[in-house]
Order: sequence, then structure tokens, then C-alpha cells
Amino acid sequence: MDIVLIRHPAVALDSGVCYGHSDVALAEDVEVSASALALKLATLQIPPPRVLMSSPLTRCATLAAVMANDFGCALSHDDRLKEMNFGDWEEQRWDSIDRELLDAWAANFEHARAHGGESVAQFVARVRAWFDAFALTRELSPAYVVTHAGVIRVIASLVLEVPVESCLRWSLEMAGIVWLRRDDETQQWSLVRWNV
Repeated sequence: MDIVLIRHPAVALDSGVCYGHSDVALAEDVEVSASALALKLATLQIPPPRVLMSSPLTRCATLAAVMANDFGCALSHDDRLKEMNFGDWEEQRWDSIDRELLDAWAANFEHARAHGGESVAQFVARVRAWFDAFALTRELSPAYVVTHAGVIRVIASLVLEVPVESCLRWSLEMAGIVWLRRDDETQQWSLVRWNV
């Protein structure tokens, strides 16, 4: 089973702004972004998708719609593929958020909710619920999933059995691709490509 996780391209916000659950548009034309991704996928010899899945947020959903049309495959959206909800910090500059609140969050990374949104544990549970259901459907392989950096890191953490905190240190560019493969006999997952 192959799953190809695609981070959305750059958004129409200044850098340094927290925009997890916020619905923001892409910075570039969606058709141009889809063409660039299609070329990259072909260059990497990643097999075309049987199905495309996406976060319903605009920055993912618009790209996924163009890609699904271009590949001639089914498209579905799932709220569990949204980025983490940062509550009161949404659309605030990271450097304008109270340092004490950020420190409290870092001190209890898994369970703190200083912002009033989701804790990391809640976010991981949401993404895990989606992934557990997906992993039961072998006939969907290969699947492309257009989503967010946080979701991709959680999925990588689950399948590679490494802490989420470790995955946060792994570079993941805008429009980055992560390709994961499960051996259907051993049920073991492996990383084929990261951030290409």
C-alpha cells in the first residue's frame, strides 16, 4: 500500500503567522501549483493515484480538486485532515503571542491548551482516527493526500513509530511530498521519500 502525502503550497499570508485551522487561500495560482506538483510526482516516478483525499480547508481543497480532475480519480474531503486548531492564536503573529503562554505550551507539549484550541494529544488522536480507517482500505492504494505539515508529521510519527516531537524537527517545505509504503505481508511501513 502506498500513501503519498502532499503539503499544500505557500499561502497568502505573511510568514510568521499562525494559521492552523484558519481557512486561507494559496499565494499562487492553483493550476500552476498543480502542474508543478504533477511534474515533480512524475519525475519521482510515483504511481498515479486511485483516489485523492484532502483537508477541506481552501489551501488544500482547491489544489486537490485540480489534481483529481487532472488524474481522473475520485476526491474526498475529511475534517480529520485539517491542521491543528490553535484557538486564540489563529492568524496571530507567533512573535506577538505572550511568551509565557508559549512557554507553558512547550512545558506540557502533549496536553497543554494555552491557546484554547486543540492539545497535541487531541490533534494526534484526530489524525490517528483518520489514518486507522484509511489503513484498512487496501484498494485505495496508491492514495494521494493533500494536507498540512502537522498532519503529515503525525502520520509519519505513527507509521515510523517515532515521537511527534522528533518529526517536528524534520524539514517539510511548502508543496513537499512524503511517500510512505506498507508491505502488505509484514504490515510494516517504510519511508520511501521525505520532503521531495
